[in-house]
Amino acid sequence: MRDAVRTDAFKKIGSILFARQGKLVFEDYIDGSASTLRDTRSATKSVTSILIGIAIDRGLLSGVDAKVMSFFPDKQPVKNPDPRKEKITVEDFLTMSSLLECDDNNQFSTGNEERMYLTEDYVKFTLDLPIKGFPSWETRPEDSPYGRSFCYCTAGTATLGGVLERATGMKVPEFADKYLFRPLGITESAWQPTQSGLVMTGGGLRLNSQDLLKLGQLYLNGGSWNGSRVVSKRWVQESTRPHARIEDTEYVKDTEYGYLWWLKSFGAKGKHFRSCNMLGNGGNKVSVFPDLDMVAVLTSSLFNSRTAHQQTDQLLSDYILASVE
Repeated sequence: MRDAVRTDAFKKIGSILFARQGKLVFEDYIDGSASTLRDTRSATKSVTSILIGIAIDRGLLSGVDAKVMSFFPDKQPVKNPDPRKEKITVEDFLTMSSLLECDDNNQFSTGNEERMYLTEDYVKFTLDLPIKGFPSWETRPEDSPYGRSFCYCTAGTATLGGVLERATGMKVPEFADKYLFRPLGITESAWQPTQSGLVMTGGGLRLNSQDLLKLGQLYLNGGSWNGSRVVSKRWVQESTRPHARIEDTEYVKDTEYGYLWWLKSFGAKGKHFRSCNMLGNGGNKVSVFPDLDMVAVLTSSLFNSRTAHQQTDQLLSDYILASVE
């Protein structure tokens, strides 16, 4: 694998690390070093999920059924008023299944993230979105597995950052440092700011590769770190169980979605292993394999390329998992 990632067959791989049974097995830096802060884009969303879980554990947020609109009376009235907006919950945004017309994979979508980036207030942008319709070629929630129609929407996760601040009374970086990063020994991080003063909780958080591995190991350990509880085991289990169904690819089968965690089976040659994953544009992955007692981190900067995840899927499946006994 060390040789392969330095050929033209693989583009812009940054680092590869994996650990088994709590011990670092492999560590390679193709671009940068151990101290390089990696832009793993939407892998940030899974960190937001962990922070939501910690807020619920500590009684600062009532639960995933909390109504999002209730946290933002100052941003009302909203555009495109509809009584269904009042019913949108934290869980709807955690599962990418709210009824807002928001689809990052559709350039014509009103809620496409590229339109959000042109605005000053991401939360207001989200709350102003219209309710989506379901044309005949799209599956309605009531006809979907788990009763939710998945549609990838960064705006919803960005709004969860606002929910965190309103619920906890703390800025997101301050809350993350106190309750997540410091307990894990993570001392350096860089959040992406927005014009409203809220950091971007839908992407752009920079951490080094070893600290990304710590986040995966935290989940492999059921929410504990060095014998101390960081996030409840219940939240780890709930956030990594299926809540919505997604499509399959060549290397990835049985793809489902938890609370901002991707649930996939990786492998090759007929041998696949289930995992929960932090994923981000460019091919970035933090993959947790409970059955193997293993965590893998692959960082890459092949942004906005259709082959980005294909090549890290291949590294994970054909090299790392193929070597597991």
